[in-house]
Amino acid sequence: MKLLRTALAALLVVGLAGIALVAQRTEPAATKMANAANAFLGALTAEQKAKAVFAFDSKERTRWYFTPQQDKAKNSTRKGLPLEQMTAEQKKAALALLAAGTSTAGREKATLIMSLESILKDQEKKGGAMVRNPEWYFFTVFGTPGPKGEWGWRVEGHHLSLNLTLKDGQVAAATPFFFGANPAVIKSGPKKGLSVLPEAEDSARELFVSLDADQKKAAQRDKAFPEPKENTVDAGVGPATGLPAARMNDKQRAVLQRLLDGYAGRMPPEVAEIEMSRIKEAGFDKVHFAFHGSPEPGKGHTYRVQGPTFVIEFLNVQGDSGGNANNHIHSGWRAIGGDFGLKVAAK
Repeated sequence: MKLLRTALAALLVVGLAGIALVAQRTEPAATKMANAANAFLGALTAEQKAKAVFAFDSKERTRWYFTPQQDKAKNSTRKGLPLEQMTAEQKKAALALLAAGTSTAGREKATLIMSLESILKDQEKKGGAMVRNPEWYFFTVFGTPGPKGEWGWRVEGHHLSLNLTLKDGQVAAATPFFFGANPAVIKSGPKKGLSVLPEAEDSARELFVSLDADQKKAAQRDKAFPEPKENTVDAGVGPATGLPAARMNDKQRAVLQRLLDGYAGRMPPEVAEIEMSRIKEAGFDKVHFAFHGSPEPGKGHTYRVQGPTFVIEFLNVQGDSGGNANNHIHSGWRAIGGDFGLKVAAK
């Protein structure tokens, strides 16, 4: 009888664990983020919270940068709590928050981008101007995480700026959502040959190559696109230019869809679905593709994909720190009409 009771107890534990796992998987994205944010904040000391927490209406919420931010003494000027000032358990809680705001692929890309700082540090060890620290990624919470009211959070550092805004238990905005990579393709070491953000390059190249002469004439830009505008709620990209999806054949439209999916796929599935539904409702035919440069691997190129609700901005025109040309990516997804759930006046 005792053996039976023990076996039943073990089965009960396994069953409850399974139920908990299913509940976790089906938990809404906003709930996951609130729970992860509260767990992160609960692990911090009062001094750490003073660095990590701002009011929701703080001007800091819309100050976002994907470039290095440091003073003349090489101290970081970013706000928030960096990984380097956390214990192992606190880092685990911070990365759980990162995971709640990204897909599995998005989380893997984000942590890989962080790790690239070690490569840059090694390549620039003879005296680089920038501090390269894989733990210079800062976590910030705005307002009080929960099912009611407005709050938000951010994780940011070199080549990474993820900004989530929530309202009454829903994800109200997931922009700016920026990923960059230097190097874009790792040229040496244990990860040699690894492409960091292939979803941002491969489909765009394929789409441009597939265009006929008239389509290329519409898509090709005379000048490279400029860098995305940091520290603003307005992408400021103006009207969409390039080739509209309405002028693409079915195969080309499928490649364009794959390119969109690659970017949205960095977000939690539920959030990506919302973004894609907005594109569909506004009209897929109205999505434009514009390209500058060469589609050949290793050649410099920039592009934009823009519709009524969003814009994707991409550049690969800089060399990496190892001296390899055009191996340095900037790529991001922003909202037309205002990031952070804010509205900007139409121009």
